[in-house]
Amino acid sequence: MDRESKKESFRKYLESSGVLDTLTKVLVALYEENDKPSSAVEFVQQKLGGPSISDYEKLKAEKLDLQLKYNELLETHKETNRQLEELKNSKNGAPWNGDNGC
Repeated sequence: MDRESKKESFRKYLESSGVLDTLTKVLVALYEENDKPSSAVEFVQQKLGGPSISDYEKLKAEKLDLQLKYNELLETHKETNRQLEELKNSKNGAPWNGDNGC
């Protein structure tokens, strides 16, 4: 397949899937804005349903915070399991566990 036929095939794909129509509508909306936004990319992202740059940064910070909390809880869980195993092992070796032959 030569390059031109690949381009034409891709254009048809974009048209049939509605991408061209959607992008055209977003670009027309941007064109018709009286007060042009400071970030055209953010405008397009919002019109396409994506988060704004500030929302993205907030979500990224929240994800980092949650990851740190998760790591702390995981370490606490591991330590608690280690302590539980120690208690089980010490109880099994204790003379008062009922296995003293009486």
